[in-house]
Amino acid sequence: MRIVEPESVGVSGERLRRIPHVMQGYVDRGEAAGIVTLVARRGAIAHLAAVGCRDVERGEPMSDEAICRIYSMTKPVTTVAALMLYEEGAFQLDDPLADYIPAFRDTPVLVAETSHGIETAPQERPLTVRHLMTHTAGLVYPSAAGGPVERLAAEADLARAGETLADKVGRVAAMPLAFQPGSAWKYSMATDVLGRLVEVLSGRALDVFMEERIFGPLGMVDTGFWAPPERAGRLSPVYARQEGRLVRLEDPALGGTARPPFLSGGGGLVSTIWDYARFAQMLLNGGALDGVRLLGLKTVQLMTSNHLPASLPRCISEAWPFSRGMGMGLGVRMVLDVARSGFPGSVGAYTWQGAASTDFWVDPAEEMVGVLLMQRLPGWYEAAKAFRALAYGAVE
Repeated sequence: MRIVEPESVGVSGERLRRIPHVMQGYVDRGEAAGIVTLVARRGAIAHLAAVGCRDVERGEPMSDEAICRIYSMTKPVTTVAALMLYEEGAFQLDDPLADYIPAFRDTPVLVAETSHGIETAPQERPLTVRHLMTHTAGLVYPSAAGGPVERLAAEADLARAGETLADKVGRVAAMPLAFQPGSAWKYSMATDVLGRLVEVLSGRALDVFMEERIFGPLGMVDTGFWAPPERAGRLSPVYARQEGRLVRLEDPALGGTARPPFLSGGGGLVSTIWDYARFAQMLLNGGALDGVRLLGLKTVQLMTSNHLPASLPRCISEAWPFSRGMGMGLGVRMVLDVARSGFPGSVGAYTWQGAASTDFWVDPAEEMVGVLLMQRLPGWYEAAKAFRALAYGAVE
């Protein structure tokens, strides 16, 4: 992807220059250590800017070469990996997951929590691959402050990183589902399970499959489940805001400088803004970039279509970032109602965020891609919200 004069692709350079000014304000107020932003339109980069520090303690400036932990922005990548196998006839979306990972055949479903413990019942309908891709499987993320299944998962230390993906998924299958598959929407470890499905169907470890089939072909040279020694110096520290200031987190669980035992398809990748922009542009192009095709056009359209009926309960607050006015595709959320979403954009634009406050969006109607990377835990999305308004405000 080349950098061009903004006006040549229908955006105002003067207005785009507001972006680093606003992002610098967040840095100056101690909300972020450093932020890097990119806007592309019509296949070319109209804006790329970095402000603040990649490493505050060393005084190293943020740059477009910084390698960042993208956490849940891994999910669309894992979904693309699975859909590549779907296109090869390896599975159908509504196949029972237990056909490929038998441990899920007898996974029970929560009925109630009583003074005697958790009551369960069998699955009324099989948990399917589509359920994984749309977060309607009944799986959860561990949380001591959550519901009965979330608490059970937290007690089992289901979030620990020091186990293989196969072992992790085996333990996930031993937990009850929070609801009958397909009966509600709940953000969960479903995409980690999907990553294991990729391994089972391809016969390759998830990192090997992604490198051979996605990162290598797309030229995503700095993306993977860890930063190898020759790139470790560009890996951005992660910060948290505590007592009004940013504090460096010394040991984030994922995305370090050595291959982790747990290859998290739901949140394990590190990447750069250049690499992730190439991935997003591939989706915008209908599955291809620079002569390399990963997915067919109709598969990308299927991925980025809404798969949830309006009546389906959402087991999450509307305070969750970028959730209002949204539907759920396969591994991405898409805008169904621009006004209700609260942000400028287009019906059909799709998006995902990461736990360290990262964000990306693709708008087919405007032929636009936006990517924002920073490293603050837990997720804080005020910069991402402002970035969208600023980027769309530059469209002419």
